[in-house]
Amino acid sequence: MSVVNIDEKDLKNGVLGLVVALVEIIKETLRIEALRRMENGGLTEEEVGRLGEALMDLDAAIERIKVELGVMEAVKAVRDGLDSLVNDALDTMLNPERWAQEAEQVR
Repeated sequence: MSVVNIDEKDLKNGVLGLVVALVEIIKETLRIEALRRMENGGLTEEEVGRLGEALMDLDAAIERIKVELGVMEAVKAVRDGLDSLVNDALDTMLNPERWAQEAEQVR
């Protein structure tokens, strides 16, 4: 039986980095939805102001958390990995012929 050595600090930073990255993604989704509602006239000026403040406060809180927990690099690594996956998925949908050719070459 083989033993897997796991560095507790690396594991903790990785999990915390993932959680913070997911919070950032949710925040960005909320920002996009807020912009959509603003453009459609679905928010009053007061609501726009409150929402803007709340999103800025959330930005500041996320940055503080990343610094306090020392997970800036872990969050960046998770985001970069997710960006790469999304880009590959979009490329696959937009260029299916190229991906089919590459798959054939691998076989």
